[in-house]
This record gives sequence, C-alpha cells and structure tokens, in this order.
Amino acid sequence: MSAIPASRTLLGHVLLADGLISGATGALMFFAAGPLSDFLGLHVTLLRSAGFSLLPFAALLVFLAMRPLVHRALVWAVIVANVLWTVDSFVLLASGWVQPTLWGQAFTLVQALAVAGFTCLELMAVKQARVVPA
Repeated sequence: MSAIPASRTLLGHVLLADGLISGATGALMFFAAGPLSDFLGLHVTLLRSAGFSLLPFAALLVFLAMRPLVHRALVWAVIVANVLWTVDSFVLLASGWVQPTLWGQAFTLVQALAVAGFTCLELMAVKQARVVPA
C-alpha cells in the first residue's frame, strides 16, 4: 500500500480547511436545524441528519491533515465522498423532493460548489504528492 505526505503539504492544508468548514457547516445544520428549516425551506430532519453526518467526516479530515503520512486510498475515499455530496446536492435541488426558499437554493448550491472546489484541490494535491511506500 502506498502513502503520501499530509502534514505541512498542500494536501494537509486542503484536508484541514475542508475538515474545519465541514465541521462548522455540520454543527450549524445539526444544532440550528429548527431556525434554519424555516429560513431555508428545508426539512429539519434533512438538515439535522446531513449536519450530523458531516461531524465524523470533518473529524476524519482534520485527523488525516495532521498525519505525517496518509494512505492514498483514504484520500481517494475522501475525494469520492466529496463528489457524492456534490452530486447529491444538485440531485436534491433538481428532484423536487424539497421546496427550498431562494436562500435554501443558494445555501445548497454554495456548499455544493465549495465541496467541489475542495475536491478539485484534493485531487490536485494527490496527483502532485510523492508516493512513499508504506
């Protein structure tokens, strides 16, 4: 199995930023689901469960960012999870399953585009990283 350097590299910085923003967004969605639901036009259960799912993911990202070496497969798993989150966000808006307000549409689009941006940066960092035998 191969590993790539994480801490003090582009990959580590991107994983850390992704983790901190994911954690903040997850905490906001989980703890403020009630007030956000009215403002965004999204169901409390959707907000709370999506927010709750982000918290362990964010913790994993921060943990990986602090590691000297990270298995390449773990970074690819993060990239795949981010791609799925982005696609699911667009599918949610297009599906008609929810009727978000204009603010809810903007919230969903902005966070999806932010996740897509982190995905691109993580992909760039993986491709430029030197592989270390683990």
